Amino acid sequence: MSKPPEDGGERRRLVRPPTGGDPAGRGFGARMKTADKRSLSSQQWLTRQLNDPFVKAAHAKGYRSRAAFKFSEIDERNHLIRRGARVIDLGCAPGGWLQIAVERGAGVVVGVDLLAVDPIPGAEIVQADFTAPGVADQLIGLAGGPPDLVLSDMAPNTSGHRQTDHIRIVGLIEAAAAFALEALPPGGAFLTKAFQGGETADVIRVLKAGFAEVKHVKPKASRVDSSEVYLLALGRKRG
Repeated sequence: MSKPPEDGGERRRLVRPPTGGDPAGRGFGARMKTADKRSLSSQQWLTRQLNDPFVKAAHAKGYRSRAAFKFSEIDERNHLIRRGARVIDLGCAPGGWLQIAVERGAGVVVGVDLLAVDPIPGAEIVQADFTAPGVADQLIGLAGGPPDLVLSDMAPNTSGHRQTDHIRIVGLIEAAAAFALEALPPGGAFLTKAFQGGETADVIRVLKAGFAEVKHVKPKASRVDSSEVYLLALGRKRG
């Protein structure tokens, strides 16, 4: 599997486990402090979470995160999950996208993340860095062959330094795209998180050379005030 270069020539890694809070940044269950000890931004975030209809709906349906609705909507509009399909989810924690893939009838669902992910019936989960030697082959082996769909909802832990965070974001997109381009058979599809204003022109150019259609999508479950969008590549070309 080809890999994007790291700053200084080292191989780029996936998100490292944070030291506290929600381990994946997308799930539930983070321990809350008392209101008088929280910062204003933390209080605003909590208020938004408590009033978010997708958070409430995720709890009601038993999904691991509100992000499940993002993937669900994108799939409904683009028919990504065919019954019996092989699906590989890169950076799968906390597992909401795996749940949707299983629910929609995928034949084999494999997820990988640096973080430990609680088991999900119908899915195989590997705790590893998918860019590490041998992991790509392991994922394809667990899937029983080349995947029909590669997913990535990865986002790096933020450092507070805008340029550094931007490099990390683009690096994850590049790594996921490289895996998808190498692993997918003709007709396969790839979905990855991106951000508006991000320097993804090079990735898009490479994807357009390898897929019949490449487009940006923003599901309703992605907050309006968020720069988050998704890159969707359909119809992997031969060769």
